[in-house]
Amino acid sequence: MSDTDNNSAAHVRHFRQILLWPLQLMPFQTSQIQKHWELLQLAPDNPWAEVDDEFPSDPAEFKERHYAEFITFLPYVQRFLYGEGSGRGAGDDAGYGESPIKVFRRTDVARARVTFEAGETPVLFEIAHIDLYFFLDLDIAILVVEIHTHDLSLHRAQDALARFGRAYPPNWSAAGQGGHCLSKIEWLDHAGTVLAASDYENREKFLRFACEHRTPRMAAHWEYLLRPMVLHYSDRNGALRYRQIEYHRMPLMGYLALDDPRRLTRGDYVRLGLVAGPGASGSLPYSERYLQDFETRYCYDRYREDREGHDWIDTRTMCCGHAFVIVGNHKDHFFTDAENGLLSHFRHQYFLLFLIAHMHKVALLMLSDRLVVALSRLEIHDVESVKRFKREIRHTMEIFLRFTHRYWFHELSNQMQLRDLYQMCVRHLDTPRLYNEVRQSVYDMHGYLESDGIRRQANTVVRLTVVTTFGMIGTITTGILGMNVFDEAGEPSWYRLLLFMLVFVPTTVLTLYTIEQSKSLADFLEALANERWGIGRKFKVLFRSWWRRPNQPS
Repeated sequence: MSDTDNNSAAHVRHFRQILLWPLQLMPFQTSQIQKHWELLQLAPDNPWAEVDDEFPSDPAEFKERHYAEFITFLPYVQRFLYGEGSGRGAGDDAGYGESPIKVFRRTDVARARVTFEAGETPVLFEIAHIDLYFFLDLDIAILVVEIHTHDLSLHRAQDALARFGRAYPPNWSAAGQGGHCLSKIEWLDHAGTVLAASDYENREKFLRFACEHRTPRMAAHWEYLLRPMVLHYSDRNGALRYRQIEYHRMPLMGYLALDDPRRLTRGDYVRLGLVAGPGASGSLPYSERYLQDFETRYCYDRYREDREGHDWIDTRTMCCGHAFVIVGNHKDHFFTDAENGLLSHFRHQYFLLFLIAHMHKVALLMLSDRLVVALSRLEIHDVESVKRFKREIRHTMEIFLRFTHRYWFHELSNQMQLRDLYQMCVRHLDTPRLYNEVRQSVYDMHGYLESDGIRRQANTVVRLTVVTTFGMIGTITTGILGMNVFDEAGEPSWYRLLLFMLVFVPTTVLTLYTIEQSKSLADFLEALANERWGIGRKFKVLFRSWWRRPNQPS
């Protein structure tokens, strides 16, 4: 569809897109808490370097935007995001300590050259950041890619939002192009040299990989960004391995500064808010019935008014869980201010909001996956498998408890706008329901292990009781030898040894027999203690247990 089919007045003066790609990391050691970033740092030819200036400790570098970002969040979220500094008059062990988030950044990729359709002139996007987020005690990582450009048509902006963040193609067109994917994406270095390019069109390669490994293969340019991390099922060597845990369409954030946002139609907003791709402004991408509550469910219009005369910025924020898009007026200085305005809020406060919400979801999916893997590996007839299953379930229970107290937040901020947007995002992601499901599954499995342990202890107590009861016979019998009823002290040594063995062997046999038949003998003792039963009925219980076939369950 040509650009003329769209609203010609809707010209995007500044376009910015932030992609978040959640990934599951494969365990590389047996300990519960694994620091995956240490493997990243030890890898040869590693382009990633740890970021230590996101929240600078030097007052000379601490700017007003850092302060505004910090005070936006509640204290417990501040400690999670930034940790606690030193010099509070207490020992190092008294406070929260460092943040559990580790951020790494690569700076070798400077631009993305994007070809929307074959034969068209490519569009250059500047790379603002390529970051990799790790979280202590969680086997997940989130790749963050931020791109931006100026003077883009609305058609191209909608297209970039819809098709840029695709990990792999879901299908292919008749011409061989990956469905819902851009024609070509190339990573360029600072000199303009191509570092990596997409291969969405390589249909046979994707089909072969899925057939052999029962998992999709990632596009070449995304694999390049993650190096030295390697796909878990690939043949490449690498200690730090990952696999896809969500849909191939990456969650995204979009920022559009237009000449006049009021010129956008309802269809334009729907396509932006639901990331439906480009289309004619006068039409809707979905049915009217489906979109009848679009403004209520997906739009946050606290600072938007169709009529003139108001003194606040004319902006609309839309969130559907998968996407977070903000549209405003390019002529408004506060909306475009990258240091203290809404653009700064989008890149920092809103980004952290979106990051935390998706970190919650992917962490819960990771925990759910651990439960499924533990169950799939369980062989109930294998003692070692049962022990391993119990150990994995207990480890998952402990990780879930630490996740709940370290990462799980119901609110991030008391600022009304941030609080409302966070609740909107969480509602669409449905993470509270997912949290309750995972919590119930973890507690159910842990409860089963606890009840099974109690059952085994009870059986052990029963057996010990039976053995003690019947062992009293041997104890009394052997005790007679120590009394003066039989004076055998003057007998020869061989005679006393023979007498000892005549008592020791039957006593040992009786003890072993009572252990073997402890369940049946316990039933007999219970029947024997029943005062309402006759002596015949009581001994029938004992005889029935003796005559029971070996394969008959007790």
